[in-house]
Amino acid sequence: MVATMVLDNTNDIEIDETEEFADMGSFNHGYLMVRLGVLFDRLGSYTAVGELSLDVTGVDLSKFDLKTREEIKPDICLYPKRGLSQPKDILRMREMPLLAVEILSPKQGLYDIVEKFRLYFELGVRSCWLVEPVLRTVTVYTSSDDWQTFTSGDIVDKVITIRIPLEEIFI
Repeated sequence: MVATMVLDNTNDIEIDETEEFADMGSFNHGYLMVRLGVLFDRLGSYTAVGELSLDVTGVDLSKFDLKTREEIKPDICLYPKRGLSQPKDILRMREMPLLAVEILSPKQGLYDIVEKFRLYFELGVRSCWLVEPVLRTVTVYTSSDDWQTFTSGDIVDKVITIRIPLEEIFI
């Protein structure tokens, strides 16, 4: 697959929409990943990890309408407080996170994320958040069919007892 890259006068790069770049992140996506990581860290009880591969061995992925058949990577995984994995790093995490966060990318569809959430819940993830940069909202899923969207005030996740001011994310 070949992609064309074009530079415009502002030095931003435009990339043709090809399969190879369809899942590529964006400035806002990356910014919000870091921003949420900082906010989770401030809570003191959790460790946030970005783009961690979760072990899906033994799960029939054909039950889910996902493009992947080998691994699943939330944008952010939230675990109880821990440090680096020493002496060996972990390539595929067997322990499921308490929380999986997905940040909607410009080329990503909502259906794809909801399918990921179905898989996360089957894997044992207790809560899932959908962050929508354009709408400046966070939707907290406590199951595949139970969610609450926050548009102002505090985001409250009753399952893992987290409370974060929405305005702290989208600054």
